[in-house]
Amino acid sequence: MAYRINDERALRLIKKTVYLFSLFLSVLMIQTPAFGVDLPDEQDLPKTPAPSYTIDLKKIPYKIVYESLRQNDGKENWELFIMNADGSNQVNLTQTPDLDEMYPHASPDGKKLCFVVDEGTNRRNKVRSVYYMNIDGTDRVEVARNARQPCWSWDGKYIAYLKGEYETYSMREYATSELMIYNIETGESKPHPNKELHHLYAICWAPDGKWFMGVVQGHTIYSDTILAIEADGEGVYDLEQWGVMGCRPDLRYDGKKVTWGYDDWDLCIGDIDFNAETPRVDNIQKIIKCLRTEKIYHVDFSPDGKYIAFSNGSASGGQQVGGWAEGWNICITDLSGKWVQVTTDGKHNKEPDWVPVPPNSGQNQDAENKDPDKEKVKAEWIRNLITEQ
Repeated sequence: MAYRINDERALRLIKKTVYLFSLFLSVLMIQTPAFGVDLPDEQDLPKTPAPSYTIDLKKIPYKIVYESLRQNDGKENWELFIMNADGSNQVNLTQTPDLDEMYPHASPDGKKLCFVVDEGTNRRNKVRSVYYMNIDGTDRVEVARNARQPCWSWDGKYIAYLKGEYETYSMREYATSELMIYNIETGESKPHPNKELHHLYAICWAPDGKWFMGVVQGHTIYSDTILAIEADGEGVYDLEQWGVMGCRPDLRYDGKKVTWGYDDWDLCIGDIDFNAETPRVDNIQKIIKCLRTEKIYHVDFSPDGKYIAFSNGSASGGQQVGGWAEGWNICITDLSGKWVQVTTDGKHNKEPDWVPVPPNSGQNQDAENKDPDKEKVKAEWIRNLITEQ
């Protein structure tokens, strides 16, 4: 059943009943491997990272962008970095000591980044806004002021973002009031058909363009749960009934697998079916665990679906955008339960996002030396990756 945000609060009781029944059934089900990998039993999952050489990171052809708190001109501020999957060749893309850039997301063709920028010096004059720019940090364009947590459409023609709930600056991740769609070509924004999508955060856009996923907190109907939202309609579906609890979901390139943080210490993966009568998730398994003195957050599937990048660090660190998290690093898992640290400096490294770069594309070339023929191959590779299966 599709819920509307303004339905009766009695739906809370209904969804809890359905969830408990589905949870009982899930205990009876035999879990199946995800993406051809035999996932380990939960009790066998390691809680600490393995040595970095246990995953051949150098063979991964993609780059990773992330946010990091650095010293610039005697000031501490958030910058956007890009690096190879093995942590080498780290480059500061922003270098703006008077601004804070965070929450980077690469476009499907790997040519641009959308992100948020905090401008101002205190709560009275600070504002968070959404921008996009070229992957090398040039040609910055403002999308919207008092906005947050953007993501790309599968074709790179649109950016979805969330309007801020208040005029006064807030670091609360769910301080949002409306889902908006920005057209790259026209520079215009329009609201999502459902005007009641308040307190959303961590949105992602399904590869077929027909669905959003996101987290809602502190709503009259939903609270601290993951939703599937019709991209062109008003339907909203609570995935808690399928055992999907937690936050910050991400979809695989084909839209058939979803990963998310179950709690502060566990990452999950499951099969998602948007073509069912209502969106449903099956074959849920925990694939990553960490120590209770730490946290793991900010999952992102690699473009080929074989790896997941995430953030890990001390439980005292803030996982919210702009939250200080000293000692946090970017990590990668190969979906086998094994995971390794990619960064090691602990400079508040969070919010990793893969940059789609196809194999043998000359990914380390300077922009001015790019081969046009290789760029055509790259674009075709991206299209095939998204539409295969």
